[in-house]
Amino acid sequence: MTSTSSETRPFRAADLGTLAVMAFSGEVPDGDMPYLLAYSLGDSEVGPEGTSAAIKQLLSDNGLPIGDRLVDGSRHPSLPLTLLVEAGQAVVTMPSYLHAQCVAPPEWLAAVGERGYAYFLFATRAWPDAAPGKPVAPESLAAFAGDEETLLSAAHVLLPARSLRS
Repeated sequence: MTSTSSETRPFRAADLGTLAVMAFSGEVPDGDMPYLLAYSLGDSEVGPEGTSAAIKQLLSDNGLPIGDRLVDGSRHPSLPLTLLVEAGQAVVTMPSYLHAQCVAPPEWLAAVGERGYAYFLFATRAWPDAAPGKPVAPESLAAFAGDEETLLSAAHVLLPARSLRS
């Protein structure tokens, strides 16, 4: 007989694997939307499933719901998630142990400058094909970020953009 433990494991940052953030923009009815996609390569010692569980725990521990609920960060000043846009870079910070930055394309910078926020999607699904520093084909990005399984198992946040000058 086998049993499953319902006990929650202590959070281990190493279980997240390699985390990456990607900035891109997309056309929506009212103009360009700046998106930030955070994801793991699923390369931790606990594998893709363990990585997914660790990300779910991280999001839950920080009050970020998973699913189709959109959190408006401007209405939650205590949200433990920030976005700094400076010198062509997007820097996302969660609690003190988690920081990620990426180079933002000019169209993303223009869109975030106009809107004042980015649509942040933190995927719990691993995406091993999108290694940091390697180009990602638009079709591959659309297939992953637009996949229903990715969207329904992710946290969705409208994240206000800050700069050192504001």
